[in-house]
Amino acid sequence: MTQRPYLPSLLLISSTIVALIVANSPLVIYYNLLIELPFTISLGDFKLSKPLLLWINDGLMAVFFFILGLELKREIIEGKLSNLKDVAFPSAAALGGMFVPAFIYSAINWGDPIALKGWAIPAATDIAFALGVLALLGKRCPSSLKVFLISLAIIDDIGAILIIALFYTSNISMVSLIIAIVAILLLLCLNRLNVYKLAPYMIIGMIMWVAVLKSGVHATLSGVLLALLIPIKPEKSTGFSPAKKLESELHGFVVLFIIPVFAFANAGVELKGLTLNNILHPITLGILMGLVVGKQIGVFLFSWIAVKLGVARLPNDLNWKMVYGISLVCGIGFTMSLFIGSLAFEETGVNLLVDERLGILIGSLISGIAGYLVLKFSVRKDIKVSHDI
Repeated sequence: MTQRPYLPSLLLISSTIVALIVANSPLVIYYNLLIELPFTISLGDFKLSKPLLLWINDGLMAVFFFILGLELKREIIEGKLSNLKDVAFPSAAALGGMFVPAFIYSAINWGDPIALKGWAIPAATDIAFALGVLALLGKRCPSSLKVFLISLAIIDDIGAILIIALFYTSNISMVSLIIAIVAILLLLCLNRLNVYKLAPYMIIGMIMWVAVLKSGVHATLSGVLLALLIPIKPEKSTGFSPAKKLESELHGFVVLFIIPVFAFANAGVELKGLTLNNILHPITLGILMGLVVGKQIGVFLFSWIAVKLGVARLPNDLNWKMVYGISLVCGIGFTMSLFIGSLAFEETGVNLLVDERLGILIGSLISGIAGYLVLKFSVRKDIKVSHDI
């Protein structure tokens, strides 16, 4: 998600560590009070009241998804996903990386309808952390390996957006949904009329966000929809591209503030009294096995099959050991996994958050370390690149 992976990754790690320390200290009382602090916006008869945690997850993360949508649009129109021949290899890897972890989680939690709500948690990959692992390899890392990971993560993000839209919605409010649809049509008209001023898009986008929030569809999807409807092609007279301008100006705010804040608010797992039974809880185990085992099997196997069937090709400067290393790194599911986990269990009435976050933290840690060690060996200068397997 960023061309400078060190700082975002360090901030993510720091935010997570601080959240864990605070959650396991006497300060946990203040931590809980902070994330549960009610915040209300009212205008006449209209009132929107949520605890701070949900403002972060529904509000700030909508901006994260907005940037994600801008990046997806740019990559599809003029970037790494614009050439279908170059998309086949990472697409196969991404599909495997979503399907196999979800299957493993579902198999472990089969028969428990509440636990099954979390089937998509291990299907996600955290691009900021993953790129941070590649950054540790320095100049030894082939450029095509980074391109492969970024392309895979972009397609994985598209899958996550579709999963959230299709499977993680609550009771639908038709009035709010109609308002959201009208807002989308207005944005589409602005786009078709070649309106390049940002103000109309932002005003209608805010109305759409509130409507989507009230409709029962998760509010973060409004960020993606808004991004896709903002013009990316530059205005002929000025060369001004609204989409690229917003992506450039908001990118740092997202990776240096929103994601660390999200991590701090969601990663505060109380480890006091932790036992082996907590780790072997079906939800924790399902997420752990999905990230550590499912990701590496899915990403590697599906990409290998795609190459053997002739529908994709392995880049010349990569070998299968490197692909396997990336398969392990993709088991870092942190940010998106935490987000999907919050959606999966927020309305069940059962306290499963500790199990969910514990599996994500342990699984992501194991995947990151294992992936780095495999890649460190695979990209050594004395290893000759081979496509044989």
